[in-house]
Amino acid sequence: METRQGAVVLAYNIQRENLLPSEKAHAYKMKYDAMKHQGSKGEKYTADMVGEAAGDSGRTVQRYIRLAALSDALLEYVDNNKIPMIVGEKLSYLKPEEQEWLLEVIINSSIFPTKQQAEQLKECSANGKLNQSYIYAVLFKKEKTVRSM
Repeated sequence: METRQGAVVLAYNIQRENLLPSEKAHAYKMKYDAMKHQGSKGEKYTADMVGEAAGDSGRTVQRYIRLAALSDALLEYVDNNKIPMIVGEKLSYLKPEEQEWLLEVIINSSIFPTKQQAEQLKECSANGKLNQSYIYAVLFKKEKTVRSM
């Protein structure tokens, strides 16, 4: 009974208007994980099924689920529209320690990464070469270009 009640609440929450990206990310992740646990086949298929109930595509569901891997502090920036969802999705691939470094850079500089910068950081992280100095260099490269114009 409790599980069924939880599913109804979850379905209602996903369909609610004005849902923050973080709330939607966690709700989709919970629903997705529950369906995978029940034996649903294939990531894409499960994401499509999760999105169908809320009127979102499977790809959109996958993007929201990626957001759930962001630190709470970075996810708050997504909720407040300081970091666009597509950028947040790319940043979600950074390791927790790397996300903390990024957060520190953002707090110290008030500069938020662009989509291209997030892609650079993601790629560097995947190669195991991301450090705090590199994050500063990537974010400040854009800032210098903007100021010189």
